[in-house]
Amino acid sequence: MSAAAQVTDSTFDQEVLESNIPVLVDFWAPWCGPCRMVAPVVDEIAEQYVGQVKVVKVNTDENPNVASRYGIRSIPTLMIFKEGQRVDMVVGAVPKTTLASTLEKHI
Repeated sequence: MSAAAQVTDSTFDQEVLESNIPVLVDFWAPWCGPCRMVAPVVDEIAEQYVGQVKVVKVNTDENPNVASRYGIRSIPTLMIFKEGQRVDMVVGAVPKTTLASTLEKHI
């Protein structure tokens, strides 16, 4: 079971844009190899920053509206949202240290 909550086209605004803490959004798809590689890292981040950062996942196959709204062209794409705005992003399967240091700038 993933530590990150699944978010859909219909729940994205409420869960991400209206969140009162920064949100890390993992845009992924089940067929994507690098997405599967980065998934445990995303879960570790979710556990490490509990209460400081909300971590959610968006399946781009099932939720094309959000993916196209943010111009997702390659996955995995990890975006950081703060106060309803996209403030940072990381594309590709990155090491936990890279993701954590990107995130720390926005906490």
